[in-house]
Amino acid sequence: MLMPKKTKYKKQQRGRMKGTAYRGSELAFGEYGLQALEPGWVTSRQIEAARIAMTRHIRRGGKLWIRIFPDKPVTAKPAETRMGKGKGSVEYWVAVVKPGRIMFELGGISRDLAQRAMTLASHKLPIKTKFVEHMEEGIL
Repeated sequence: MLMPKKTKYKKQQRGRMKGTAYRGSELAFGEYGLQALEPGWVTSRQIEAARIAMTRHIRRGGKLWIRIFPDKPVTAKPAETRMGKGKGSVEYWVAVVKPGRIMFELGGISRDLAQRAMTLASHKLPIKTKFVEHMEEGIL
């Protein structure tokens, strides 16, 4: 499971997901990508499930790049606990994804195989996504 080795602060506030991604919104490594269409939190388990789905489908062919990293801790208090007594402990880690962000990239395989692999991965994710490909003219 992906998570940071060390953080400056143990716990974080929730924040808000306003606007679109201005970084990581273009293909940088592979020819095909999976782009987010709505904002959301993607957990480290969901990223791992999508990675496994894609690597199993492409069967040792091509290369996969994961462009998101879960660096935000999400805390929870135990069930049936009274209010107060501080913030809960860290339960899992999430990556904050905004619309336009490229989450995964694939290269070195055919378009059909890449599209099918990305579709399988998108079923594991909690947000709507779109399959994008790198055009030769530089137009996405």
